[in-house]
Amino acid sequence: MMNFIYKLLLTFNSTSLILVVFYIKNKKPIPWYFISEKFNNIPNFVSYGLYFLMPILLTFFSLWLAKFLDNDSIELSKVVEVEQANNAFLPSYLGYFFVALSITDTETLIFIFTILFVFTYFSQTLYFNPLFLLFKYQFYYITTSNKVKVFVITRKSLKKPSKIDLPKLKRVNDFTFFDKEE
Repeated sequence: MMNFIYKLLLTFNSTSLILVVFYIKNKKPIPWYFISEKFNNIPNFVSYGLYFLMPILLTFFSLWLAKFLDNDSIELSKVVEVEQANNAFLPSYLGYFFVALSITDTETLIFIFTILFVFTYFSQTLYFNPLFLLFKYQFYYITTSNKVKVFVITRKSLKKPSKIDLPKLKRVNDFTFFDKEE
């Protein structure tokens, strides 16, 4: 159950910037008047800042929550190849932003977001979230001696396969791991 909830959270974190871009582009600030009429004069940029802050806080929460995932490791002798994956996801995220910029109404946003959410949830690379970069995490594909390619999210700089030792990984699924060793 924990993995299911965690995957939902990671999927939402990975796709939530679409919502932020949509609400900013369409100039939809938080309706402060629902709280109190005293808040009617709050500038729109405060709402937009809060919109952006929410995915950051949820990303931080998901990083903290990772400590409750199952433990795993990748042994030094099993790493054959390492490849940085940060730039591989840039076209996808640019696509998300262009989609968000082209959506004109909330009904379409809900429909498109739901489709992206479902596809992202069931993909093997759903855990790429550019906000992890703010927390100094990097993304790598590691190929093991069994020819299995896994996705690792870590703060370490992984360059040489012969020097990679990841004894404190947290397993998200069979192909995605968080390195929680500092």
